[in-house]
Amino acid sequence: MPVDFRVYLITDRTQAPGGDILAAVAAALDGGIRAVQLREKDLGGRELFRLAEAMRRLTARYRARLLVNDRLDVAYAAGADGVHLGVGSIPAGDARKLLGPRALVGRSAHGAAELAAAEAEGADFATFGPVYATPSKARYGPPVGVAALAAACASAKIPVFAIGGVGPGNMHETLKAGAFGIALISAVVAAADPRAAALELTARFAPGR
Repeated sequence: MPVDFRVYLITDRTQAPGGDILAAVAAALDGGIRAVQLREKDLGGRELFRLAEAMRRLTARYRARLLVNDRLDVAYAAGADGVHLGVGSIPAGDARKLLGPRALVGRSAHGAAELAAAEAEGADFATFGPVYATPSKARYGPPVGVAALAAACASAKIPVFAIGGVGPGNMHETLKAGAFGIALISAVVAAADPRAAALELTARFAPGR
C-alpha cells in the first residue's frame, strides 16, 4: 500500500474540543487530511476497538488511511489499513505477516539508528523527532532539531515524516530539510476549527505551492 499522504494526523482526545475526537477528525478529514493514526494509549482493548470501528467508518467515507498505534489486534479487528509501531514494538516485518501483505506499517524513530532499523525491518515509512520541543514528546528527551532531521532524510530510503512541535509556522523548515511530510497532533486536533487548520496544512502540498 503506497504512502500517498503528506499530512499524518495523530489523535489525542484529551486535546480535542469538548473531548470529541471523532468530531475533530471528521473536520480534519473534511479539510483534506487523508491519514489518521488512532493513538489513545490509555484506553482498554474494548474501548479502543469501538473507537477504531467508528474511526474506520469515518475515514472510509473520505477514502483516508487509518492506522492504529501498536495494537495489531485492534487494527486487524477494526479493518484498519495498518499500524504504527513504537521503538519497542514488534518488528515491522512481523507485523505485516500478521496483518497481511497490503498492510501499511509505520515506525517511530528518534535517531538515525532507529530510522535505519525501521528501514531494515521493512517499515513503509517512519516518523522522526521530536524536531521541536513539544509536551507530547518530552519523555523522549530534548528535540533533535532540523539538522538531525536533514541528515536522517538524506540517508533514508523510506518516506520520513517530521514530528514534534510541527505546525504551519515551521513546517516549511522540515520540508526543506527533506521530510516527505509532517505528523502532528495539536496543530489540528486542539485547534478551535480543525477543518480550517487542516486546510491550511494540506494546501501547502497542493500543486504549484
